[in-house]
Amino acid sequence: MLLSVKGLKKNFGGIMALNNVDLKVEGPSIVSIIGPNGAGKTTLFNCITGIHRPDGGKVFFGGQEITFLPPHDIVKRGIVRTFQNLRLFGDMNVLENVLVGMHTSLRAGLWGSILRSKGQREEEEGAYKRAKELLKYVGLWGKEHLPAKALPYGEQRKLEIARALAASPKLLLLDEPTAGMNPAESKEVAEFLKKIQREFDMGILLIEHDMRVVMEISQDIVVLDLGSVIATGKAEQIRSDKKVIKAYLGSSWQEGI
Repeated sequence: MLLSVKGLKKNFGGIMALNNVDLKVEGPSIVSIIGPNGAGKTTLFNCITGIHRPDGGKVFFGGQEITFLPPHDIVKRGIVRTFQNLRLFGDMNVLENVLVGMHTSLRAGLWGSILRSKGQREEEEGAYKRAKELLKYVGLWGKEHLPAKALPYGEQRKLEIARALAASPKLLLLDEPTAGMNPAESKEVAEFLKKIQREFDMGILLIEHDMRVVMEISQDIVVLDLGSVIATGKAEQIRSDKKVIKAYLGSSWQEGI
């Protein structure tokens, strides 16, 4: 079991954002979280990654409890996320943005940096080589010296994923990676995510509103509504679930896809 969330609760001023949420990611697979706005999807991500402290329940990663660990410790253990709104360093160049993603794994420390030790130089060379490989992988090598804000929106999304991969995650959390994209761009991202999951042998936990992407790439789907899980299952189960259709998909869903 890669990730196990058990009975997670989160309150904001008396409003129950998460109510006894259970969720599993079993090994290197793609699991999608869907639901209407305000369902608690991003709050769930924030609790898993240590941004919010849950008011109840537990989170386990690789069999170890991580419920109240700080975000940097959770990253070190292998959970890395992206955000719905891009959080790149716009004035830093593309290469520097990827290098930032490696900071939790660099070990040279202050004195190594000051003294320019052999270990520190080797670590820098290794980081540069890894960043170059990742930028080639996402199709951005050749643009490494451009400021991140100069990239088109779709390429900024790829850069954000490359930066996340730089931290060598075992589980990648993606918050609406196709937001703002047209159908062709969304399809490209879906294929890219399947490729990442397969070639990096990692788990992906995905919040996504594009149901064509969700149905195409997900091994399992979890549906949230008003902070509670109302359904969990494979694509075919979810698309025909009456509670899911009523709460989120709408009555025209089955005819529309």
